Amino acid sequence: MAWYPGAVKMELQPESDRQAAIRPTQFIIHSIVAPWTARRTYEYWRDSTNLESHFGVDYMGTVGQYIGTETRADANAGANRRPDGTGAVSAETASNTNATDPWNEKQLEDLIAIGVWLHKTHGIPLRICRSHSDPGFGYHGMFPQWSTDGTACPGPARIRQFREVVFPAIVARATDRPREENSMDKAEMYAAVWEQDKAPAPDSSTTKGDNPRWAPVSFLREIYDAIAALRSDVAKLRSEVAALKKGA
Repeated sequence: MAWYPGAVKMELQPESDRQAAIRPTQFIIHSIVAPWTARRTYEYWRDSTNLESHFGVDYMGTVGQYIGTETRADANAGANRRPDGTGAVSAETASNTNATDPWNEKQLEDLIAIGVWLHKTHGIPLRICRSHSDPGFGYHGMFPQWSTDGTACPGPARIRQFREVVFPAIVARATDRPREENSMDKAEMYAAVWEQDKAPAPDSSTTKGDNPRWAPVSFLREIYDAIAALRSDVAKLRSEVAALKKGA
């Protein structure tokens, strides 16, 4: 039974002692659709339902842990515990009552820290799950097998944060590389986007035979030159029209 050192231990009984052991291979993140504290989430699991998650992450930066990560929790349907003994670790996160808000900075930091600890403690691989049984990191709505009735949890804003912020930061921190080292600087980003010489040259290009592929920046220059020429022509036409009116 493993307990995350960054959490406040709020052990659920009898579930913690009676539920089957698992070998954790996945981390699945949820939104609880309520702005609850970690303590209030614990009370809900204890008093109001036979379901539970391993962790609760509230808005204020408190992480509660209710069951050890090597014991089954029941928040993930088919991922709770598989016939081979593998299972998912789950984290419920406080949200608004429509599950439309993004995670705040404290929640992001907590989820990243938990993810790093799970990788280092249980060897959960640093990849996004490729199927419902594939080891890795994911969110509740990723696969129907993780939910009894289907779900959009944790909501579009948080799904985007998971892919763009949470998971990349887990990988960077778990491999002891600053996030900036895994990212391109501004010059590299510019070159990758604008100077990739891969787009088919336009049919009107007089150099298409020798230069069949253009970089996006070349298209911008072509458009700019065409607009500049058009402006010059329009200015000349206006001048000629003005002269005609004057002589009429």
